[in-house]
Amino acid sequence: MEMLEGAIQTIISSGNYKLLRRLDVDNHPALCTAAPTQPLKTGLSLDTETTGFSHGHDKIIELGMISFSFDPGTMRIHNILDRFNGFEDPGVPLSQDVINVTGINDAMLAGQRLDDDRVNSMLTTADIIFCHNAKFDRPFMEDRFPVCVQKQWACTLSQIDWSGEYITSRTLEYLLFKLGGWFIDAHRALNDAEGLLGLLLEDLPHAGTNVLRPLVEKALSNDTLIHAVGSPFDKKDILKERGYRWNDGSNGKPKSWWTEVEGDGTAELEWLAANIYPNGNISSVRTTPVDAYSRFSIR
Repeated sequence: MEMLEGAIQTIISSGNYKLLRRLDVDNHPALCTAAPTQPLKTGLSLDTETTGFSHGHDKIIELGMISFSFDPGTMRIHNILDRFNGFEDPGVPLSQDVINVTGINDAMLAGQRLDDDRVNSMLTTADIIFCHNAKFDRPFMEDRFPVCVQKQWACTLSQIDWSGEYITSRTLEYLLFKLGGWFIDAHRALNDAEGLLGLLLEDLPHAGTNVLRPLVEKALSNDTLIHAVGSPFDKKDILKERGYRWNDGSNGKPKSWWTEVEGDGTAELEWLAANIYPNGNISSVRTTPVDAYSRFSIR
């Protein structure tokens, strides 16, 4: 091992190469060994592999979870508490795309079922659930495990200002490379859950803090979801430039351009009245308060 480390340092010091190390969260150097400043909370890093992208039609085929303790004062992770990985037979053949991406095949899933008691126990004890795309994972989990409706959720994909960190891709693999020089065997549920935990252990290069602190602060904020229902078609480019996204209505929410803003949304409603709606009439606009319990939910 000593010879290997010497060779690695020689290669790195040449300046011509970058080496990646396989992520080992159990021995991650950022795991905190100091005494906690507050009672520890429990986080749950979670990832799903599914038969497709539609939670109303597709099913979970693999679930990976890692529970861990963190100090809400320092926002440092202390201990890995538990792991779960399991398959579930969706009752239909997998598409070739799913097989190619995940490496999971029909034979591996035949007759398999997730351990409901074990999964529900880990979900119930979690104070907050972390995903790298909570908008995708939460609806699937709510369909399969209703306790998820009552939990707080956070998303490393959408609730960290990656552009402010001058990071051009938000894929989990790329973020692990940029922040820590790690690699994982991606697109398997437990590997991705471990990769997400590894990301939470890293520091942001420009914000002067670790990933976990601004993520939890954003997740626990009280914000407002604004649907610009009935906005004029010729204003769509203005809305897009301001960061609004299109919702086609298939998720049960209004068919409209929408955004999420901090606070009660008063300033954004004033902007819509002044810039989007004729005569400032915003009576068709829909507003919904959102927090960590409701954000990303299909309910």
